[in-house]
Amino acid sequence: MKSFFYFILLTLCSLSVAGQKRIILADLGKLGEQPVHNRTISIKKTDGDPYISLSQGKGEGIFWLPLKNFRNGTIIVEMRGKNVPQQSFIGLAFGGKNDSTFEAVYCRPFNFLSTDSVKRVHSIQYIAHPRYTWMLLREQYNGQFENEILSPPNPDDWFRMRIKINDTSVTAFINNESRPSLQIKRLTSSQNGKIGLFVGNNSGGDFRFIDIVNNRTR
Repeated sequence: MKSFFYFILLTLCSLSVAGQKRIILADLGKLGEQPVHNRTISIKKTDGDPYISLSQGKGEGIFWLPLKNFRNGTIIVEMRGKNVPQQSFIGLAFGGKNDSTFEAVYCRPFNFLSTDSVKRVHSIQYIAHPRYTWMLLREQYNGQFENEILSPPNPDDWFRMRIKINDTSVTAFINNESRPSLQIKRLTSSQNGKIGLFVGNNSGGDFRFIDIVNNRTR
């Protein structure tokens, strides 16, 4: 089964120096072997195309894709959270070494349309674990690694996040915005790593697909 899993994955998303490859996440879930940390996954189809749903739970959860050599390029993920305070933290992990060492950019949909300007600034976040947690970054680097989303989506609806990653910086765009909602200097030395779907403490999340554009490794 494991060899079949990787064969199908490579068929779906063989990476090249140029071009764009799409990973239909529900197809991975159907194969029966899911590298999931601290969550369970299910395949659902309630409003169109099938998608992967990560369960809600304590602590952080990651669905690791078996792509271990991503270094820099652009990743696009389509995902959906919910407008429930402290129960929706969804995004993308990258540069992953294991379940506790990775970087991520994630959104807090329940802050997208908040009437509180401070909460809106907490709509999108960068972290670099294990050292640079969201709490440490907020306490020691307030306002540098999280930001308001320029044109916030409906917090209960599907939206896309596009992340441009290079050796020194990460830039994130929401939907079709031309201006970034988050642009930061990376807090770790860039190296090849895994990509995963990320959910935060007390959160689940839904994910449809990932596009990987111009992946470059060394």
